Amino acid sequence: MEKKLRSQQWFGKKGKDGFIYRAWMKNQGIPADEFQGKPVIGICNTWSELTPCNAHFRELAESVKRGVIEAGGFPVEFPVMSLGETLIKPTAMLYRNLVSMDVEESIRANPIDGVVLMCGCDKTTPALVMGACSVDIPSIVVSGGAMLTGKFQGKNIGTSDIWRFSESVRSGIMTEEELNLAEAGMCRSRGHCAVMGTASSMACMVESLGLSLPGNAAIPAADASRKVLAQFSGRRIVDMVREDLKPSDVLVPKAFENAIKVNAAIGGSTNFVIHLLAIAGRVGIELTIDDFDKHSAGIPLIANLQPSGEHFMEDLYYAGGLPAVMKEMQRFLNAECITVNGRNIGQNLERAQTLNQEVIASVESPFKLDSGVAVLKGNLCPEGAIIKPSAANPRLMQHTGRAVVFENIEDYKLRIDDPELVVDADSVLVLKNTGPKGYPGMPEVGNMGLPKKMLDLGVTDMVRISDGRMSGTGFGTVVLHVSPETAENGTIALVKDGDMIELDVAGRRLSLLVPDEELDQRRALLADPVNQFKRGYARLYVEHVEQAHLGADFDFLKGNSGSEVLRDSH
Repeated sequence: MEKKLRSQQWFGKKGKDGFIYRAWMKNQGIPADEFQGKPVIGICNTWSELTPCNAHFRELAESVKRGVIEAGGFPVEFPVMSLGETLIKPTAMLYRNLVSMDVEESIRANPIDGVVLMCGCDKTTPALVMGACSVDIPSIVVSGGAMLTGKFQGKNIGTSDIWRFSESVRSGIMTEEELNLAEAGMCRSRGHCAVMGTASSMACMVESLGLSLPGNAAIPAADASRKVLAQFSGRRIVDMVREDLKPSDVLVPKAFENAIKVNAAIGGSTNFVIHLLAIAGRVGIELTIDDFDKHSAGIPLIANLQPSGEHFMEDLYYAGGLPAVMKEMQRFLNAECITVNGRNIGQNLERAQTLNQEVIASVESPFKLDSGVAVLKGNLCPEGAIIKPSAANPRLMQHTGRAVVFENIEDYKLRIDDPELVVDADSVLVLKNTGPKGYPGMPEVGNMGLPKKMLDLGVTDMVRISDGRMSGTGFGTVVLHVSPETAENGTIALVKDGDMIELDVAGRRLSLLVPDEELDQRRALLADPVNQFKRGYARLYVEHVEQAHLGADFDFLKGNSGSEVLRDSH
């Protein structure tokens, strides 16, 4: 028996209630037969001119609508808050949970049978997936795609080069005029970052989880194939409604294992950890920070993409896209996991092939053996911290040095170029108060620029530690997500200038080499954490956000509430 459409609770009603629901929709010129048993497909759009990565989404949504109509559905586009990583202050991560609530409530409150999630810039993808999972109606993701590769002085460039350019200007190697020319050549088309930053990592995450059609992750935003995929996704969501294929059917534990393994193979963003943990919490999957180390183990880096490698997302597309990567590593994957197209991972990979081994290597001859995310534990991070080995300096993976402490980002900016700063190449830079509660929102400042006096000596990397995050486009020997954070009086709050810190990535340890008795004395002097925000969303955020090792979601959003609307409106 065919399942009754959810939207008929609105449009199928007789009398006054049905009159009101249909009549006001008809003021948009919608014929009566559109309301007669057609699946209503919501197109959840994060278009905004303040989110440049997603600024082409109005046009892309038209392709989705064509597909929905072709398949016999009734498309309705609706906006939710958009998060542009490049512009929004203090950090887009502060608002990820807010957008997830916007998405959840918008879907549940409206006559929607299935939803197409249109997302691109970093936080829009996890936010939309989190919200949709909380309602659990048929859902499919359409990513916006990466921009074309940038060009500067005859070379390919991408977002990862911004960090190199910045250090070159500070050290006098590059002029301001050259920096301006690089700026002009960086963003040549619509789309998100051209490297394997967080946006592309999120696109790969949803494809490897099975939430998008195969090939979604790597098609450039400017390529006509991006519109074709959007149209196919519009067709497919209508069938998903008829089949009642929901996120909870796709997001099983083994699908999360697949995503972790794929993220390792592509050198994906460290932000992948915090977002996947939050998504798992919404669907009731028991995923812990230790699982990222466990399932990354033995997975080599086979995608040669910046920041861990050399090439760009455009090159990945020409080389076969994410299906080619997954085909190369299929032995590690759970091939039986179902995906939104109704086929399992193994079936989707039958025709995938690598077209350029300079971009996609084999498991037998990878670009690097160290990949994935290494999860560190120790007295400096009792609940965990993470580092990305593929983007780190092998020389610093086992290192002991004296701490140079910055109490917050303002302190860092004030003193990092001070000629009097007491620092050497073996020092460990420690940045406090950049965690979920302490900033608030956990900004991407963990890959601190090096002290100018070190750059002048030719130093290119140092161990850096913080309770914040870093951009997926960043690189270096950077320890992130230290938990508990400074604002929760975690051990990082106790670190002082001159303390010895030991990093042992192979041993998965991060240790503050200070006697326990001394640490106890320092801890006794700490004040109890206080929420300095007296009103609004920031107050709600600080009161309810969980620590990084749990995904930094709100404590009251774990699990899902389903799609039922408990009270009628008329």
